[in-house]
Amino acid sequence: MTPLATLLARRIEAAGPMTLADYMAECLMHPRHGYYATRDPFGAQGDFTTAPEISQMFGELIGLCLAQCWLDQGAPASVTLAELGPGRGTLMADILRATRGVPGFHEAAQVVLVETSAALRSVQRRTLGTRPVEWLDSAEDLPDRFTLLVANEFFDALPIRQFVRDGSGWRERMVGLQDGALAFGLGPETALAALAHRLEDTRQGEIVEFCPAAGPVMAAVAARIAAQGGAALVVDYGGWHSRGDTLQALQAHRFADPLACPGEADLTAHVDFEALAAAALPCGTACTTQGDLLLALGIEQRARRLAQSLSGEALASHEAATRRLTDAAEMGTLFKALAVFPPQGPAPAGFAG
Repeated sequence: MTPLATLLARRIEAAGPMTLADYMAECLMHPRHGYYATRDPFGAQGDFTTAPEISQMFGELIGLCLAQCWLDQGAPASVTLAELGPGRGTLMADILRATRGVPGFHEAAQVVLVETSAALRSVQRRTLGTRPVEWLDSAEDLPDRFTLLVANEFFDALPIRQFVRDGSGWRERMVGLQDGALAFGLGPETALAALAHRLEDTRQGEIVEFCPAAGPVMAAVAARIAAQGGAALVVDYGGWHSRGDTLQALQAHRFADPLACPGEADLTAHVDFEALAAAALPCGTACTTQGDLLLALGIEQRARRLAQSLSGEALASHEAATRRLTDAAEMGTLFKALAVFPPQGPAPAGFAG
């Protein structure tokens, strides 16, 4: 039993079963034993690899897309260039490198990273070098000005609650104890107003997931864009409508039991893009797949240019990375991209078609 598992078992013994959201929050962000608070989980030596770590092309194309949004909206002199959950800082570094040739953009942009992990903030500082950076704990603390924001694999790590359809009501999936070990169970039947509309499209025993933190985060970002201009790009895995159990644990690039090693495995769930888009109102929104977005932004042309200087294993790795980002059998379809933009503004490049 991990140290965090022992602490959680004691808490459950004293106070009863906890919601899945509370369990995930403790596993990921406990100050001493939480997954993100104690390690760098990214890359081949970590537990998972994100798109910016797969290829520089991902960040380059996202960066140029954001810079084009800035130009399309009049190139304002003061810009928040923000990232939620910036990992190692690789994506922001690629964005800055790709946009350094856009006249005036770097002079206007203040880099803001929303990151709660002290360990990852240190990694991000090393990655971004001497570039001035402001760190915030919450998206709600973003400055009230023109905002260009990216969130890649951020929302999937926010804690979720799960509800199981039971007749005309719901029972919440909880984490409790069975024979001294952590185990899933169900709370009492309840009529939940927030899920009343899901009684129309679910069957007995089906699971619906709800992410309490996602809506307020998106609403805070959208409020700034609606009032001051800008755009947000959210890239993550998920779908347009929540259905079924999507909770997963990842450890050493392999799936694991979510209850087996609390604090030592990454816990995520699929993102409900329908709910995110609803939370972004009154902004405009558009959704596509990651593969289609990158293809529309010119990844094939960029890949060919980079391939000209490569050969052998390096070339094969580059070609594999391009496929991984765009192919429907890999990340291309499972990963979606949501654009949020001013109510009257044009959709960002890659979303207009």
